[in-house]
Amino acid sequence: MSTNALPVQLHAMRKYHFLMALGVVLLDRASKWLVQARIGLHESVGILPGLFRLTHVQNSGAAFGLFADSSSEWKVSILVMFSLLALVVVSALLWKNSHSITTTGVGLSLILGGAVGNLWDRLLHGHVVDFFDFYIGNYHWPAFNIADSAIVVGAFLLVAEILFAKSPAEQKATRRA
Repeated sequence: MSTNALPVQLHAMRKYHFLMALGVVLLDRASKWLVQARIGLHESVGILPGLFRLTHVQNSGAAFGLFADSSSEWKVSILVMFSLLALVVVSALLWKNSHSITTTGVGLSLILGGAVGNLWDRLLHGHVVDFFDFYIGNYHWPAFNIADSAIVVGAFLLVAEILFAKSPAEQKATRRA
């Protein structure tokens, strides 16, 4: 491959990572719109009795309702600032590591898309729309949405990459075999 083709290939891979993030944002926006349009606030639609339902809730806090009960007038501003900082860091890491489709790139793309999806809600409404409601008996997992799911899956991919990454010597041995 010529050295002139290398920047074009790097640019093409970045495109796929950012398209993946955009796909998460679009899926998140569409799902939240459907929930808001079809399920009244605090109403539920049963899917799997005793396990899962769609419940329209508004989360004014962080992930899993953290800080939702805080009465601080700065809560939304602080959450927005934290989200913007995270977007800058994740975007920079994605830009730096997007030379090929890897677990790291996919994880960062999912986190980026999820962060944008939730930031969108927070900027427009001051809260995030959540609707996935898993429960067993009286125990409920905090409600979440597609953006939250993408962030968690992306984080798991990054952790898996760190925990199970091959050393340079193992990579060379694998290539020789």
